[in-house]
Parts: sequence; structure tokens; C-alpha cells
Amino acid sequence: MGAAWPSATDSTPQRPLLRRGSVLEPTVNTPPAPARTPTLPIIHAVTSDEIVSRDDFIDVACAVMAALGARGALHLRAGRISAARLQTLAGGLEAAQAITGAWLIVNDRIDLALGARARGAQLTSRSLRVADARRAAPGLALGASVHSIEEARVAVNEGATWLVAGHVFATESHPGTEGRGLSFVRALTSAMTVPVVAIGGVRPEHCRVLRAAGAYGLAVIRGIWDAPNAERAASDYLSAYDDAAGA
Repeated sequence: MGAAWPSATDSTPQRPLLRRGSVLEPTVNTPPAPARTPTLPIIHAVTSDEIVSRDDFIDVACAVMAALGARGALHLRAGRISAARLQTLAGGLEAAQAITGAWLIVNDRIDLALGARARGAQLTSRSLRVADARRAAPGLALGASVHSIEEARVAVNEGATWLVAGHVFATESHPGTEGRGLSFVRALTSAMTVPVVAIGGVRPEHCRVLRAAGAYGLAVIRGIWDAPNAERAASDYLSAYDDAAGA
């Protein structure tokens, strides 16, 4: 198993929230939340073009971020919408990041991540190289999506903050393609010096085996966004992760 990364448990009480239209706002007379020690998110709620096109996306996204708090992140990922629309969505989630403590991470677009004051960006094969992104945004946390040990090694050497590795289990996102399995996660966590986040068909019941394989966290798409109650689903993933820690 790879390095034992510090837990992202956050005991700071969350500020009460009100929803006004599609914006999360603190309740009246709520004192400012104390500063948190920076930690890396454990549960990553990843979007898609279909998800961000839903009429209630901003409201649901804010609720998911509130459920995850400082232990989670929302990945704004939508490769087919316009940059202007993506910028609008990122701006709509900027306040939720500040209030809930959950990270806003913009996929592929370093410029939009910086413009929305996102905590991080997720880089893929369509993005800037990690080294180039690091030079452009030295203060931004940078995740890298990897599908092999060699890709992971390059990303880490260029300065990636974490790796999103997959797909681990069978998933509708990759029909007819078998997952790389737990052996892939073990190989990465034993060889890499940064946290590994597993993605691809991950359900709450997988938390125990993924943690045993060395995964620092997990990234979820349908398991959260297609659930009857996305906020509760996000909370369930956190609970399953904590239960696995005590197994």
C-alpha cells in the first residue's frame, strides 16, 4: 500500500445555509467560519454535459457541496458546452465553495478555474500538460486523470497534486469495456507519491476494498447525480468511507 495520506476529516461546524433562488447564502447573524487546515478532498462528485444541463443543476450541486463540506469536491466537467456557459456555471458555484468548504474543481480549463477562484483543476489528455498548467497557475491544486502507470508517473513528475485513476469497475460511461480493477489501484498507490482517487462504477459498498487497495478517495458520477436524492447520496458515500476506515 502507498503512503498513508492524512485524513480529510473536518470537525468544523458547517455554517447554516439558506437557498435563495439558485444561490446558497449564509443565514443572518452567522459568525464567519474559522479557517480550516487545507486538506485534499475525499469524495469527488463529477458532472457531465447531461448533468449540468438539468434545470435544477445549480441547486442540486449546492446541496451536494453542502453535504460533502471540506471533505469533498465538485468537479465541473462538461466538454461539449460553450466556454461562456461553463464560466456562468463556475461563477454560480463559487459562492457555494466559500460557504460550504467543499472544493470547486474545473475540468480541463485552467483559465475558468482561476476566474471562478476554484480550489483546483482536473487535467485530462485534452488539457494542458501538468507542467504547463503548473507554470500558468502555480497556486492551483492540479489533479491528473490517468489510465496507466506510465501516465501516472509523468503526471506526478510534472507536479500533479493527485491522480484520478480509472476506470476501476464496469461503468455505463465505458460500455463493453472491463474495468482495470483493484490491481490497477494497488499498483498505482504502491508506486506513486501522491494520493490516488478511484473512478469508474464506484458504489458505497466499494469503499472498503478501495481503501484496502490504498485509494485515498473516490470519484462518482451517476452514483450521486442519478440518485433520487443527490445530497443524501453524497452523504452516504462519506459515511461508507468512514465505515471502511473502522473495518
